[in-house]
Amino acid sequence: MQNDLNILVVEADDEKAQEILLALKDGGWANATVIASASALEHTLTQQDPDIILIDLANPDRDTLEHLCFVSNARNRPVAMFVDQTDAAMTQAAISAGLSAYVVNGLQKDRIKPVLDTAIARFKMITKMESELEAAKQALADRKTIDRAKGLLISARQISEDEAYSLLRKTAMDQGRKVIDVATALVTAAELLQ
Repeated sequence: MQNDLNILVVEADDEKAQEILLALKDGGWANATVIASASALEHTLTQQDPDIILIDLANPDRDTLEHLCFVSNARNRPVAMFVDQTDAAMTQAAISAGLSAYVVNGLQKDRIKPVLDTAIARFKMITKMESELEAAKQALADRKTIDRAKGLLISARQISEDEAYSLLRKTAMDQGRKVIDVATALVTAAELLQ
């Protein structure tokens, strides 16, 4: 999989860009494109959809950092940024912006592979955690809806909670639907009738 990654490199210095491409090739990534200007990033992203972005900046300011993270869609792909200098506010802004790697003291050829490997692993881990969090939130919302539907059935039919759930389940099976769909329809109908 690593060899298949499409990498976009933002590097203004031609000599340094060639060093980066060589380091990427040595690391097993042959599919890389270089652009010389961060201002060309947005246009380039409309032309191609890289799997990972590597940005080398000497001294970015906070606005440049936030803009690059926004344009590169750092929450949807690994983005590794190498900078020469930083401060606590810039580091916090980089973390908040969703960078997968924020490396201080500039880009050095021997650090590219381990940093990109780490950025990819961190991105996958965060993506997995976000997915699990969303699934947990959805499960909680579904549980609340089902409990509300059971409450409506208990009140309307004077039945127990177990009987209410069994009725929801049976209705879902009879209609070829999910229990949450039947519960949502019942709650919606009850709201309309109020």
